Amino acid sequence: MKPAPFEWLAPESLDAALALKATHGDGARFIAGGQSLVPAMNFRVAQPAVLIDLGRVGGLDSLEWQADGSLRIGATTRYRTIERDAAVAQRLPLLVEALAEVAHPQIRTRGTLGGNLCHADPASEMPAVMLALGGRMEVRGPRGTRMVPAAEFFVAPLTTALAEDEMLAAIVVPPLPEGAGTAFLEVARRRGDYAMMGVAAVLRRDGAGRCAEARLAFCSAGPTPMAAPGAAAMLVGTALTVGEIAAAAEAAKAEIEPMGSVQASPAYQRHLAGVLAARALTLAAERAA
Repeated sequence: MKPAPFEWLAPESLDAALALKATHGDGARFIAGGQSLVPAMNFRVAQPAVLIDLGRVGGLDSLEWQADGSLRIGATTRYRTIERDAAVAQRLPLLVEALAEVAHPQIRTRGTLGGNLCHADPASEMPAVMLALGGRMEVRGPRGTRMVPAAEFFVAPLTTALAEDEMLAAIVVPPLPEGAGTAFLEVARRRGDYAMMGVAAVLRRDGAGRCAEARLAFCSAGPTPMAAPGAAAMLVGTALTVGEIAAAAEAAKAEIEPMGSVQASPAYQRHLAGVLAARALTLAAERAA
């Protein structure tokens, strides 16, 4: 497979990259790792006339802990950099646990978090994780900088809230609440394949051991990453018993919109969602204890 002809441009500053995007509009695409875009181009699913290579733009590949405990991840930061960072593993274990399920080591060595999120594949792990963690997207363009919550960033399959003259510059992940437990689980036909279903869970207990906060998000569960706020709310105030977790997991099945694939029917995906939600919530509850 070969891509359609395109022009390649390599700006050396963020302002220059944004100026090129404003000039070429929707006919241009940013490229960093290329692990999502290049295969799409090879199959001619994507046919940009211009590629704007961000490899020479400094400052987009950093991991910075903010004063409030948030982690600011530059858009071109590679999966492997995040996955191997000891501080990230300690303070945001859900991120590292989910990254281990992304494709294969070769892909994670080259692929970037920003590119993954901008590709907005509903079967991908990272959009769902950002939803569960309450991540915010730092978007830059000619009109300045704006922060877009993950819940508003993914608007349709392979479609984000980015305007045609904007780019994702960074991702800001807030700190986990004190004493929170997290878990990520997925089922794929083979290791490294897209998940038939995946779930990210975050739970926090209060001083009495009861659930004070709960979040639940799924990948491969609809046209975008899907949250299950109703099911999560059922757990707040409970002791997180087996029965209470099972009831919430069952309720979560009604909050998703699985579309099916060549590997799993919508009914089977919904079944997987319930099973994985129960297991992930149980694991998160144990870790929160």
